[in-house]
Amino acid sequence: MPNIGPTELLIFVVPILLIIGVALLVRRAGRSRALARSGVLAPRPMSAADLQSQAHALIAQGKQISAIKLVREQTGLGLAEAKRYVDDLAAGRMPMASRTTPHGDLAGRVRELKASGRAEQAVLLVRGETGMAEAEARSFVQAIN
Repeated sequence: MPNIGPTELLIFVVPILLIIGVALLVRRAGRSRALARSGVLAPRPMSAADLQSQAHALIAQGKQISAIKLVREQTGLGLAEAKRYVDDLAAGRMPMASRTTPHGDLAGRVRELKASGRAEQAVLLVRGETGMAEAEARSFVQAIN
């Protein structure tokens, strides 16, 4: 067997290291997606004012769909309600999520989300509108009948 020089060694080792690196990246991405689906990496709730300012910034950039997605993630609103919220912002009107539901108060919206099996989104809604910690928001949602 001939002696292996530094060039030959690089030719064998570099591809192996690249394959290992790619495999680790794929594994890490899979874990991140699994954590996001499980709710561990749920979006951080923001105040109503922050939500409006971020949604307005997205609208100004022509990214209405991203604004709708942000509103849905932060409030738990359905697609139509979130679109109406974004449309109100884009038109310069004060967005009123309460116009989109029969019950305009927070408790009414939480009841609707719980009734449709979306308790986790109800917790996000409460956190986003009140600034409560997650445990407090969960207690609030559980107390609503």
